[in-house]
Formats: sequence, structure tokens, C-alpha cells
Amino acid sequence: MSVTARTTDFVAKRGGVMTDEVGTVTGELTLRTELVEGGAVRVLVQYVGAAEWYRVTDAPTSLPPDTSIDTLHERVLTELRG
Repeated sequence: MSVTARTTDFVAKRGGVMTDEVGTVTGELTLRTELVEGGAVRVLVQYVGAAEWYRVTDAPTSLPPDTSIDTLHERVLTELRG
């Protein structure tokens, strides 16, 4: 069975992570990268332990050719962590 989502806790880089819904979020966050119906990708963050998820502004919306969800998740995580 292939992985369709990855979730990792991390500390946001200086300046935080820009989201579509609430602007910048900072501090201890959870990143979720998921493959959704139709092959689209959704990249979300939340404060660790919170219920609300926010879309990461300018995050990839599709999986590049020959790239796994794991690889994409690690790339995004590298960009967002402090």
C-alpha cells in the first residue's frame, strides 16, 4: 500500500510560515503533506495539538513526476523549519 500522507512536527523558521487563511504562523507546528483525490497535493500546517489546519501559501499543489509524497514532504519541511 502506498503512502498518501505524511505528518511531522517541527519548529518554524524565523519569520514563520505563511498560510492562506490566517497569515503567518510561528513556533511549534505540524506539517501535513497529503495526496488527495485526482492526484492533487495539499500542504497544511497547524499549531502542535490544535484542531485547525491551514494551507501553506505557495506550496506545491501537484506531485512532480517521479517524486513520492515522502520526498515532497521532506522538501517542504526543509523549507519551513528553522
